[in-house]
Amino acid sequence: MSKSLRGRLLAAGLGVAGLSAAAAPAWSETLSDAIALAYQTNPTLQAQRATQRALDENWVQARSGWRPTITASASVSWDDVRTPRAIGGGIRTPSISQGNTSGARLSFSQPVWTGGRTAAAVSAAQADVLQGRENLRRVESQVLQAVIQAYEDVRRDQEALNIRQEDLGVLQRQLEESRARFDVGEITRTDVAQSEARLAAAQAQLQSSQAQLAVSRAAYATVVGQNPGTLEPEPSLAYLLPADPDEAFSVAEKFNPQLRAQQFAEQASRARVAGARAERMPRVDLQSTLTFNGSTGIDPIARDLYQKDVTTTLGVTLPLFNGGLTSSRIRQAIERNNADRITIEGQRRSVLQQVTQYWNTLIASRANITSNTQQVRAAEIAAEGTRQEQQVGLRTTLDVLNADVELRNAQLSLVSARHDEYVSAANLLLAMGRLEGKDLVPTTPQYDAAHNFRRLRISLGWVPWEEGIAIVDRAVAVPPIPMARPMPQEKPIPPGLQPPPAAPAPKK
Repeated sequence: MSKSLRGRLLAAGLGVAGLSAAAAPAWSETLSDAIALAYQTNPTLQAQRATQRALDENWVQARSGWRPTITASASVSWDDVRTPRAIGGGIRTPSISQGNTSGARLSFSQPVWTGGRTAAAVSAAQADVLQGRENLRRVESQVLQAVIQAYEDVRRDQEALNIRQEDLGVLQRQLEESRARFDVGEITRTDVAQSEARLAAAQAQLQSSQAQLAVSRAAYATVVGQNPGTLEPEPSLAYLLPADPDEAFSVAEKFNPQLRAQQFAEQASRARVAGARAERMPRVDLQSTLTFNGSTGIDPIARDLYQKDVTTTLGVTLPLFNGGLTSSRIRQAIERNNADRITIEGQRRSVLQQVTQYWNTLIASRANITSNTQQVRAAEIAAEGTRQEQQVGLRTTLDVLNADVELRNAQLSLVSARHDEYVSAANLLLAMGRLEGKDLVPTTPQYDAAHNFRRLRISLGWVPWEEGIAIVDRAVAVPPIPMARPMPQEKPIPPGLQPPPAAPAPKK
């Protein structure tokens, strides 16, 4: 962890170290701001985008099976051979033989027909790329959901802290009043002790609320990249939400990134089955070699002594027997494709289960908001009435304290219900495949996962006759090579996150 990030996370904790919210940053921040910042800078999302760009290269590498290869080699050797021999008088004089050899070789190889092997590899690679794009959509949605979760957690904990602080002030005044009434003999020491106990409990709850807010602020800084400022009320997600469960199920089956990724995985494994079967087919290659060889004695520059050899071959390779290896690979590829096809149904059921779960959670949260709002309204009336009745001797100090607890609990429940309703809506959109930057922050420049792939379409290594060879390789293959088929994308849904409408000005 870098020092700057440690400092930001520490600041997130220190921002609520005091008893008041005065230490919190003063700048105003909206949910759109937080999502836009995370969309551009979140490291998890940035890493997944880099992973996708690396995955695009698999398609280029697969297409290299249709492209020529050219290799060059050269060698130079020097020989110095000395052989001792005897002459008259026992004198031994070596026989010296010197020379050098040199050569160069230039080879060109062009696949003419691979029996469908390369076509299957390209189809599988393209399906892998499409699967990777869906995985990128999934990671993007998860990051944006984490931003919404962190944003709502901070707002919930900030409101809870405010309620705890207000409660502490009320209990302090209640204790002062109890002590004053005790001094004049209106109540007993027990009433004062009850007020002191409730005040001590409120102080402990305030400390817990401060700690929880610090934790939420740190989580926010981690996913967004900066500490939260003064968070504005969250905008409505209603423009993205379905009208009924049937619409939610329909959208999820079409656009959920996990389900679509599994469907592309099945396309890739199906292409690999065809590739395994293509290993039984012959292949045709055109090869040409230019060779220079020479032995020139001591002078290596005597070019007229070099031998030049040009060879061009059109070869056909037909596999006949390899100990059952190809048959085993075919069976293995078929079973992997079966597993991928079965997993699609499992993934579909999981998606529908998530939609069902989050839809019902959303409905329950909305009902809780209505009930808790009524509860708060009634608890406020009861708390105020209990205080007034205490003044005339109809209620005890414990009754007032209990009414205050019920009011604070109702207020906290309402805050939690609003938090849960918004997070449930975001989770439902996540399961449907609609929690994306193009729908939430359309004004922010959107990352195009296909841009790098299009750039690689004609890159270093491409040759003009590649497309013709690709057509022949795919058309003549037996069995036919399946093509990876892209799926339609849902169009952006306007207008994006909008600030909530301003509260109407009070009438004069």
